[in-house]
Amino acid sequence: MRTLALAACLALPRPGAAAQDAAVSAEIDALLERLARSGCEFQRNGSWHAAADARAHLQRKREVLESRAALRDAEQFIELAASASSVSGKPYLVKCAGGAPAESRAWLGAQLQSIRGTRGATAR
Repeated sequence: MRTLALAACLALPRPGAAAQDAAVSAEIDALLERLARSGCEFQRNGSWHAAADARAHLQRKREVLESRAALRDAEQFIELAASASSVSGKPYLVKCAGGAPAESRAWLGAQLQSIRGTRGATAR
C-alpha cells in the first residue's frame, strides 16, 4: 500500500517544478546537514546509529526517490524517506543528549520549521 501511495504521489505533474525543485533540494540538504551535525543518535530497525551514518542512509533513500521523480516538498521527503523503514515499516527514532527518543517525523518536522524560520528571519 505504501509503495502504491509513493508511486501516486511522485507521478503527479507539478507547475514551476525547476525553481521549486531547487528550493526543495535546499531544504532537504539543510535537514540532512542538521541531522549530521546534531550529535544525536538515530534508530532504524532496532539499532542505534550515529547521526552522520543516518544522514548517509537517508541520502541514499532520497536518491532512490529522486531517481523516480522529483520530491514535491521537504515534508514529502520526511514522510516517504525519513519517517520509517521501507523494509520493516518501523518508525525511525532520534535520541539527543540523553533525552527520550522521539519519532524522526516529529524531530525532522521541528528542524524543518526552524530552518524555515531562520531563512525567513534573514530575508527580512
